[in-house]
Amino acid sequence: MIDAKTKLVALIGNPVEHSLSPIMHNAVFKKFGMNYVYLAFKVDKEKLKDVVNCFKALEINFNVTIPHKIEIMKYLDDISKEAKLIQAVNVVKIDNGKAIGYNTDGIGALKALKIDVKDKNVLILGAGGAARAIAFQLALNRANVYISNRTFEKALKLSDEIRKKTGTKSFAIPLDRKILREKIKEMDIVIQATSVGMYPNTNETLLYREDFRKDLIVMDIVYNPLETRFLKEAKKAGAKTIDGLGMLIYQGIESLKIWFEIMNEEEMENIMRKVLMEHLSFNRSSV
Repeated sequence: MIDAKTKLVALIGNPVEHSLSPIMHNAVFKKFGMNYVYLAFKVDKEKLKDVVNCFKALEINFNVTIPHKIEIMKYLDDISKEAKLIQAVNVVKIDNGKAIGYNTDGIGALKALKIDVKDKNVLILGAGGAARAIAFQLALNRANVYISNRTFEKALKLSDEIRKKTGTKSFAIPLDRKILREKIKEMDIVIQATSVGMYPNTNETLLYREDFRKDLIVMDIVYNPLETRFLKEAKKAGAKTIDGLGMLIYQGIESLKIWFEIMNEEEMENIMRKVLMEHLSFNRSSV
């Protein structure tokens, strides 16, 4: 029940109407008996500085989503090591009047994989914001990172930056099925980090059954639909597949750990996954 003691946690971005973050965070608050409410706010770029100052004054912790993850950095008082490397912030903690930025997207993907990635060969499809966060987090955990992108120069730039900033092996690969099929023979993990296959374009995929192996781990960061065409093709080849809810859930868990030092990851994951699955199932049945 919301009362005069209820505290606010926020999400800012544009658009935010589609976000599932309020659903999963409010479920955790309710289950843990925390007198907080999580709300999403549509914020224009020119209002970012005012919003940060307002949240600092009111001591409101918040998440940041597109398109503000980079722009927000200029208005913060401090930024974590990982966020500096990634050059994007998706979590802000207000601590003693200071706004401190973090990035939990990469660690969210890493935790969704649930394996030690040290010395693993990981192919990331895409070189945008999500791919960048995942790539740097993998590199910080000593994985060998391969980047493939439609604009090859962008993949090359990201792989060069990873090598220079982390000292980890990183390579760029053209987004060409014939080339990728050969390269995948050397991979342990393949991560689809683009919007390809997202609703309503659910029949799209960058790779097909014959491109995968049964001993691969294959993850797609898209969660609508939950099982993308990309994952269906990987499953046909016998690969282990991981849906996009894992990354969404774990980046949210990491946010809660930063804000409130809640450490019960397993319980939080169960709560979030249950409520998100119910929401996604209801919306599918309502279409």
